Amino acid sequence: MNTLGRTLLATSAVGTAALAYAAGIERRRWTLRQATVPVLAPGATPLRVLHISDLHMMPDQRSKQRWVAALDELEPDLVVNTGDNLAHRQAVPAVIRALGPLLDRPGVFVFGSNDYYAPRPKNPARYLMPAAKTKRIHGIPLPWRDLRAAMVERGWLDLTHQRRTFTVAGQEVFAAGLDDPHLKRDRYSDIAGEAPRTAALRLGVTHSPEPRVLDPFAADGYDLVMAGHTHGGQLRLPGYGAIVTNCDLDRSRARGVSRWGAHTWLHVSAGLGTSPYAPVRFACPPEASLLTLVPRPVDAGQAAGEAERGTRFGVGGNVR
Repeated sequence: MNTLGRTLLATSAVGTAALAYAAGIERRRWTLRQATVPVLAPGATPLRVLHISDLHMMPDQRSKQRWVAALDELEPDLVVNTGDNLAHRQAVPAVIRALGPLLDRPGVFVFGSNDYYAPRPKNPARYLMPAAKTKRIHGIPLPWRDLRAAMVERGWLDLTHQRRTFTVAGQEVFAAGLDDPHLKRDRYSDIAGEAPRTAALRLGVTHSPEPRVLDPFAADGYDLVMAGHTHGGQLRLPGYGAIVTNCDLDRSRARGVSRWGAHTWLHVSAGLGTSPYAPVRFACPPEASLLTLVPRPVDAGQAAGEAERGTRFGVGGNVR
């Protein structure tokens, strides 16, 4: 075999191995990402917030359901769900089974496009095209109303175009949320107005972290905005990061904590699932996030730091 033939064979072998890893191993490598974020009012007691997003649940994904349910062992003070829970019209019981004991804790949620519509096969290359040149392809309607009813019945707050004040661990939290900007269902005018300064935490919640909705959240004084949708890029290249974000957010913010303006912090979850038609992840394992919120510096000019790390958490049982 000549040199070119050996090179092509080696390249093919590496590509096959990478695909096998991305589809067979990494997309089931459940990971807990942790970060400390200085967003609370001075003097407030730290809060532990669990961020769950983009489950894209299929009814038979038992490993994912068990792992998510076990997150209750972290004893979060608040659970934030930023949507895209469903990937099948019969997946509502599976999502409720996964959230399980977490539904007994304080929680808030908004929905994403894959709560409203099932995924459909798409050409992966379309995600590399400018959004203006791509036409959204919707699948069959999904039973999002059933999912909403189950969450609300257990006490979670639907923040879709709502401003709500509630108590978490003895502290006042003010939160507001939007319907999915990816589907252009957002109406920020419904929640516009300065967030009250009396709250220990002023929290904004959205599925897709579009800059056009992050800017008004920041202008209205929110301390922290939480979002999902990007899957962290889903495919990341070492030394380069996310290839795309599937929205107008820049690649550097595809997952984790970053600043948005002078006051607001942004947390984007890389999520726990994939479309059943693109079941791969590379250099971007499925994740939930545990944020420890602490008081912000009294001196607004003081540099604020944040620590972030990804860890495995309780992987076990049969992997599906």
